[in-house]
Amino acid sequence: MTTLVRDSKYGLRMLARNPGFTAVAILTLALGIGANTAIFSLLDAVMLGSLPVRDPGHLFVFKWSARGNPAYHGYSSFEGCFDDGTHPAASGCSFSRPVFDQMRSQANVFSGVTAFAGPAQLDLSGNGQASMVNGELVSGGFFQTLGVTAALGRTLGPPDDASGAEPVVVLNYGYWRRAFGGDPTAVGKTIRLNTIPFTIVGVAQPQFTRLSPGSVHDMWLPLSTATRLGIDWARSPDGEAANWWLEMIARTRPEVAPAQARAAAGLLFRNEMLHGAGPMLKPADAPTIALIPAEKGLVGVRDDFAAPLYVLMAAVGIILLIACANVAGLMLARAAARQKEIAVRLALGAGRMRIVRQLLTESVFLSLAGGALGVGFAYWGARSLAAFVTAGSMGQVQLEVQPDARVLAFTIAISVLTGILFGLAPAFRAARVDLTPALKEGSGNVSQASHAGSRRFGLGSALVVAQVALSILVLVAAGLLVRTLASLRSIDPGFDTRNVLLFGINPTLGGYKDAQTQSLYRDLESRLASLPGVISASYSSGTLLSGGLWVEDIRVEGQNNKASVNTDMLAVGPGFFETMRIPLLAGRTFTSADLASAQSTAIVNRAFVRRYLADRNPLGMHFGGTDSKAVQREIIGVVADAKYSNLKDAIDPTAYVPLQGGGAHFELRTAASPAAMVPAVRRVVSDLDSSLPLFEVRTESEQIDQLLFNERLVARLSSLFGLLALVLTCVGLYGLLAYEVARRSREIGIRMALGAERLDVLRLVVRQGIALTAAGVVIGIAAAIGGARYLATLLYGVKPTDPVTFAAVTALLVLVAILACYIPVRRATRVDPMVVLRYE
Repeated sequence: MTTLVRDSKYGLRMLARNPGFTAVAILTLALGIGANTAIFSLLDAVMLGSLPVRDPGHLFVFKWSARGNPAYHGYSSFEGCFDDGTHPAASGCSFSRPVFDQMRSQANVFSGVTAFAGPAQLDLSGNGQASMVNGELVSGGFFQTLGVTAALGRTLGPPDDASGAEPVVVLNYGYWRRAFGGDPTAVGKTIRLNTIPFTIVGVAQPQFTRLSPGSVHDMWLPLSTATRLGIDWARSPDGEAANWWLEMIARTRPEVAPAQARAAAGLLFRNEMLHGAGPMLKPADAPTIALIPAEKGLVGVRDDFAAPLYVLMAAVGIILLIACANVAGLMLARAAARQKEIAVRLALGAGRMRIVRQLLTESVFLSLAGGALGVGFAYWGARSLAAFVTAGSMGQVQLEVQPDARVLAFTIAISVLTGILFGLAPAFRAARVDLTPALKEGSGNVSQASHAGSRRFGLGSALVVAQVALSILVLVAAGLLVRTLASLRSIDPGFDTRNVLLFGINPTLGGYKDAQTQSLYRDLESRLASLPGVISASYSSGTLLSGGLWVEDIRVEGQNNKASVNTDMLAVGPGFFETMRIPLLAGRTFTSADLASAQSTAIVNRAFVRRYLADRNPLGMHFGGTDSKAVQREIIGVVADAKYSNLKDAIDPTAYVPLQGGGAHFELRTAASPAAMVPAVRRVVSDLDSSLPLFEVRTESEQIDQLLFNERLVARLSSLFGLLALVLTCVGLYGLLAYEVARRSREIGIRMALGAERLDVLRLVVRQGIALTAAGVVIGIAAAIGGARYLATLLYGVKPTDPVTFAAVTALLVLVAILACYIPVRRATRVDPMVVLRYE
């Protein structure tokens, strides 16, 4: 410890004596370590974070599997379910109410079993202006099973979930702060959800924000209120056993092993499926239950973020390696300048390992200082990432991205390892100094100096080559991902995405019937179309390129009666095709009469005609559901193909039908900026019904940005990291050449005195820089060609070996190398031979 303290004091003094070197090294490491910490924070929030509940290790998610699908008539899934790829033909994490009741009765195995579903979109009034909120439906033992307490008031209990109980609600802590300003008197207040009065009984503890990564729940309501709220997926005309909509999580008793709990749950599930009141499966289907640790089983947004995050983590890892190589090069140059000092210490009896320890101590101090500064960068970066994720997903995904104890431990560990990594080679190289030449006051022999220098800086050159090669990897990945984003943005969706404002309303949540809803929509469309600056207005059941999709099995006239086909469906109002500028190819579009008519009509796209009607004239033909009593629709028009769910998928057969009820999204085609129309739109809706909240208010461009959120996130961050890699590589190359010029100034002066021209000196320096860059480019391109295939799943419209990207990256690096050579070259060509010879 005494030696360590002495080494520490001496190391700090030496670093303080070289503030320029110390500042550059610390800043370089801070950028590398900070970038790693920020991305690890995002990775931790999405992939590694623990459930914010008591003792999450004893919580398990139920997942069923069978060789065939159960005979359910309704199936809804919400939180996402872990899939390891080994399940049989059918599997899922949603169950019926009878199965939940059976599991809940196993008190000897589970200390608690709870069910949840949602989020459900609810119309909230009674707290200022009407708004839309996301509420999760939970069973009475939800909070007790998870071990979550209330920050204010109380949580839900089993009596709250009993039939006939007074409707109550528990607020999310963040929502309570936003919507109620953190007012404690909010507990006890009455709000209206879908016109039903609910009493606020509590606010959940701040730490409890989610069950699965990215989940957004403003409040929790009892399962028993689902029917009163009119939630479609909670009702089934065929009975509770046929409707699977509840996801379950259980806490096992401490004395019960997971295998024992799984066996008990599997036996109950099998009996219910085969011998229940309404058998759902056959013995040959082999129904079974798996208990998956809750932290692993509730997937949430992990599937969407996993691949991009691993790519970004690899990119920042490469950035850290470049930073280490950069600082190692600086340390080598500094060690060369300290040769006499080290030689004196060795001559006075210091051991070589003692010198190595001293130099490693200095390296670790540098890395710890870089790590401390990097934490500051990481906090800023984490907050920026969280803001970007929330804004990019329009608030549909919320992540707690901030460095915590786990992340800080990661930072400390990576800082220490970094210090050892970049300090090891320079330390051993410095400790092998040759005492006799180093102790001489001057060594004027140019050839010897050059020979020693070339030997000494062979490692430095290798580090620069490594930096260039690693930069190629990051820049190629960034280039491919940016080109993917550009390819997606250049796709023709089949309609005009410019100057379109979108917003949704759902009058049915406020008690509107179908006839009232149609009247409201017609009136609202007329008022919106008459607003100054609005070219046209229409509405539909969903918006194009929103990620949603409605698919039906149909039979087309003229086909085999037993044959059914799939078609995408979208319910629209009059003027929809004109507003979205989807060309009409044949027939006509919908009118107001079609919406009120009992005769069912439809408009199909060109893909529908091409696939199902081939050479036949589509106008006047019919299609409908597979049931003999299903409505048959007459085709009255054909429109051009348009992207429906997303940009990447091919356009499938699509049928447009008149919208006659339910919620709707309005589309407004404007003459100028659509965002500027939002206040006027809100006034129009409020004048018609002040209790109708608007939701998903955005432009079509913003909706496309949200659809491409992952691509935008990865393209932006990879571009940032590519730029950072480029800067660090430029600094590394500049540092090596600058030191080489300074070390060889006597040689350059003598060459010039003997007749060398400035152009010869320029070639001498530039040749070295370009040679190192070329070597790094060759190695980097070879590595990038081999590694780019791992990006294939993230690419669209561009190949992993895209020659344009590789050529552009190569040209960029050569240009940067020339710029890095400029100052050293200028310094070399200004060497005065007379000054050098006088010094000799």
